[in-house]
Amino acid sequence: MNLLFVADPIESFKIYKDTTFVMMREAQRRGHQISVCEPRDLHWARGGVVQAPNRAITLTGETSDWFKVDSAALNSIKGFDAVLMRKDPPFDSEYFYATHLLEQAEREGARVFNKPRALRDHPEKLAILEFPEFIGPTLVSRAAQHIRDFHAEHHDIILKPLDGMGGMGIFRVKEDGLNLGGIIETLNQDGAQTVMVQKFLPSIAQGDKRVLVIGGQPVPFCLARIPQGGEVRGNLAAGGKGVAQPLSARDLAIAQALGPVLFQRGLLLIGLDIIGDSLTEINVTSPTCFQEIFDQTGFDVAAMFVQALEAALGQASDAPQACSH
Repeated sequence: MNLLFVADPIESFKIYKDTTFVMMREAQRRGHQISVCEPRDLHWARGGVVQAPNRAITLTGETSDWFKVDSAALNSIKGFDAVLMRKDPPFDSEYFYATHLLEQAEREGARVFNKPRALRDHPEKLAILEFPEFIGPTLVSRAAQHIRDFHAEHHDIILKPLDGMGGMGIFRVKEDGLNLGGIIETLNQDGAQTVMVQKFLPSIAQGDKRVLVIGGQPVPFCLARIPQGGEVRGNLAAGGKGVAQPLSARDLAIAQALGPVLFQRGLLLIGLDIIGDSLTEINVTSPTCFQEIFDQTGFDVAAMFVQALEAALGQASDAPQACSH
């Protein structure tokens, strides 16, 4: 198969931990051709189809100069066997426009994963609202008084912007309410921006678990991202320590309940964030943690992913691989 990865500039990849890189490596191992472009390369004109200048690459197996460019060409998106949208957040206006161009490519015959409409329909913070039975106390509002009332009820809360990533813009306010007003003003911009507020979950001390679901099926290990020092955020980008561990019974129940539903909507890969027993986010743009899980458990998440991609495209494949360390 000829696969097109729509991603951030590959020159910026940190290949020792990058999930898109190991997807590419596994795809190449299975004999698939890899091409790359950026969202800004997508374009369409009346009378034509969605196109992008792209580079066909081969991974070299080296840690530096880890890829070589075989050719560069302008191709239609529909000409690839599959297109993998792997642009990292934020989900800003340009990301939104890129999903519309990719959806037009779908109308022309392209196969895009994750499905562009599903990316738009499942904003990573708000997608949990559909599944209230799995989440903790949560409020979504612009109104400062709503937030104050929520704090008065729950005493210890987390506030975060809806467009944040990697733990950016997350605040904790304890029972004393110290600086709550200033934090509300910072996040809601005098009522101009919507804020998510959740009851603080002490189980964060054991980690913010990333549970990966591929083709509707849960990966048997998650990565618990454990806050370090006095930090409240477990995100790896915020300095959290990643510890792989088997799924708990609750993790598995949540993944099995949501996985098939979201897969049917065109989400081949999702990352559920779970603290204790509560679902906190559903990541759909470019879920990560493949390498950390493999390095610590030997379970080959990339093999499971490419197998699911091949199955979605009607291709035969091997089973995902695991090894013992």
